[in-house]
Formats: sequence, structure tokens, C-alpha cells
Amino acid sequence: MIFINAGFGNMINADKVVSIASPDAAPIKRMVQDAKEHGRVIDVSCGRKTKAVVFCDSDHVILSSLTPDKLMAAIKNETEEN
Repeated sequence: MIFINAGFGNMINADKVVSIASPDAAPIKRMVQDAKEHGRVIDVSCGRKTKAVVFCDSDHVILSSLTPDKLMAAIKNETEEN
């Protein structure tokens, strides 16, 4: 198992990540709203602006204040080390 930092000491299991997207597009906003209605959103942004939306294989949606580039770099860095 590889864990990556999602900001503010929160960790995400990199093996469960399906995709990482920017929250600006309308389809992503609709998917986040749908996940909120079904109780599948995990907000780890600690009140800051959401800059990345992480979709997991368990249908959970994680909102992070880190950019998608930073999250992808963390995943790439961790997988290269292991």
C-alpha cells in the first residue's frame, strides 16, 4: 500500500485512486454534487478552495486543496521509490 499526502496531514491510498481532476468543469461539479447527495464525499481541504477532485474505486470522491499536478507528482514519486 502506498499512501500520498492529500494536504493537512490527510493521506490517500494511491492504489484506490482511479482519477484526479480539476473541479472547474461542469461534469466534475455534477459528479461531486451527486456524491454529496449520496454521502460519498470526503473533504480534506480544511475549508480552503478545492483544487483537485480525487475519484476512488469505492465510488468515494475526495476534495483536496492541493493541485492535481502536486497529487500526481506525489503518486509518481512514491511509486518510483517502491
